[in-house]
Amino acid sequence: MTQETIPFAKPFIGKEEEDAVLNVLRSGWLTTGPQAASFEQEFAEFLGGGDLRALAVNSATSGLHLAIEACGVKAGDVVITPSYTFAATAAAAVHLGAEIAFADTARDSFLICPDRLERTVKRLAEGKSAYPDGGPKGVPKAVIPVHFGGLPCDMDAIMRIARQYSLAVIEDAAHSFPAPLGNGRFAGTEGDAGVFSFYATKTITAGEGGMVVTRNGKLAQRIELMRLHGIDRPVWNRYTENKAAWYYEIEEAGFKCNFCDLLAAVGRVQLQRAVQLWEMRKTIAAAYDTAFSADERFFIPPTSAANARHLYPLRINPEKCSGTRNQCVEKLQNQGIGVSVHFIPLHTMPYYVKRYGFKPEDFPETMRSFLNEISLPLWPGMNPAQIERVIKAVQYVC
Repeated sequence: MTQETIPFAKPFIGKEEEDAVLNVLRSGWLTTGPQAASFEQEFAEFLGGGDLRALAVNSATSGLHLAIEACGVKAGDVVITPSYTFAATAAAAVHLGAEIAFADTARDSFLICPDRLERTVKRLAEGKSAYPDGGPKGVPKAVIPVHFGGLPCDMDAIMRIARQYSLAVIEDAAHSFPAPLGNGRFAGTEGDAGVFSFYATKTITAGEGGMVVTRNGKLAQRIELMRLHGIDRPVWNRYTENKAAWYYEIEEAGFKCNFCDLLAAVGRVQLQRAVQLWEMRKTIAAAYDTAFSADERFFIPPTSAANARHLYPLRINPEKCSGTRNQCVEKLQNQGIGVSVHFIPLHTMPYYVKRYGFKPEDFPETMRSFLNEISLPLWPGMNPAQIERVIKAVQYVC
């Protein structure tokens, strides 16, 4: 291999982000403060404003945990989510003592299937186990749809089911900023709460961090209280107010999930670039679509005008390719192409296998997608030569 490796992901960072960080460093205030507050306001306004609240947290995982807790999920309740997701989606509910029921994805979509979701919820509501052959029992309390790779779920169908069975809806929108649904709506704002990620690989990044958005005032109040030890006031005001600045009260046994100003400063600049970065990712994805759509060895990912294009999850056709998915991944990496796989289904992970006795074939559509999926490099700043090199390498290897 003589060519430079093309990384799977790379942040698009410029002088503006650097200057923003330096300004915070020189301000003498590094932790949660005015930058985080401004980021919250600007993020909410980007998503339509009005009664929408945005609450910055130290990770999307923390945001999921806080949102699930605020929705009243407790030990023994059942939370339904796809198995086709990252560990955090389910673990955030497990930490509250909840049981997890997975719902299979729709064929070729990577997204939770509303019909399978409804069947699972109906069984639980009738006091049965989640599946005909077993699984968890309990009161179905919440559903966490995952907008995979930037493509939003069928939120109209999911919200109909949720309202019929009195379920809270917490959207895992870690991949889907900004995914416009039309009429001023965005993925992540349809449910009771939505959770976004600013991890290093995401569509806008602060390095780490997340944002919870909600239109429910009670949920916002609970999340705001619980994200920092259950303290009854913004802690940074203790050091900036004059009157009784030292005094505070603990109203609940809260958590430590606050977002610092250093990261918020980067996030604010990235937010200003959000549309530009999205357009750059769409251009790369369109090149991939053109190259692979007419090739019988591949299935391009489903898309829509709302796709935030966070990932490019190409699926190989096992009947037409010269090797398995794993062999293709290894060969691409050997050629300096930084590919990945999204996601290893949670129902195959040792923790959930031991807890519920799942078998891989229990969720056939999830496994069908996973066993043939390769995520290609997709990041703002990729030049035409790099895009073409990825395409040629994939075509050659397969």
